[in-house]
Amino acid sequence: MDSAVIFDCDGVLLELLRDEEEMFFSALSAFVPTDELSRNWNSYIIRNDDDIVSEVLVRFGRPESLKPQVIKHYLSGLASALDKRHITSTAIPGTVELLQQLKGNHRIGLATANFIEAARLRLEQAGLWPFVSDHAIGADGGGHKHQLLARLLESIQLPRSRIVYVGDNVVDVEAGLKNGVHLIGFSLNPKRRDQLRAAGARHIAASHPETAALIAQFLAA
Repeated sequence: MDSAVIFDCDGVLLELLRDEEEMFFSALSAFVPTDELSRNWNSYIIRNDDDIVSEVLVRFGRPESLKPQVIKHYLSGLASALDKRHITSTAIPGTVELLQQLKGNHRIGLATANFIEAARLRLEQAGLWPFVSDHAIGADGGGHKHQLLARLLESIQLPRSRIVYVGDNVVDVEAGLKNGVHLIGFSLNPKRRDQLRAAGARHIAASHPETAALIAQFLAA
């Protein structure tokens, strides 16, 4: 297949629910006080789970050597909560249909600022992981979103004109523009779509049928 469609995770494939967000801060709370930590992911220096853990540990004067323990604690807690259905990963409406439509016609991938194991656990519960697992990269190792996407594109080795990236955040817009791929700013939220336009996204989708139409337009043979 000579084309690829890469997705962000939260807000594009999965809903990000408050209980899922709090799993991250609950894991951190075993090592640092978290009551005053911002739940606004954009408030951190680098919007990436790996870098956020590092930033928080430094802020509280805790050694970087604790980082693997924090991550292990988070992932084990998330796996348990998903297994016991204390939290449930929920697909964005139309996601399954979109991925089924793309499967077999394009390579499908994932570029997320979540730890890749956290993304796998959540996407697996929603039945979406098999669609993106062949080309997936997460926060592990750190970096801005445009750097994560660049690393994934290196492994895919296709012309940028044959790649579409779908994201829901201003950092996704930056990632798509800096890497020279077709970019779709996606959100169910009208205010978020306005933010994506303001950040430079020329193509916006408010539903996954719209996403599918734009992908077809970009990747027409």
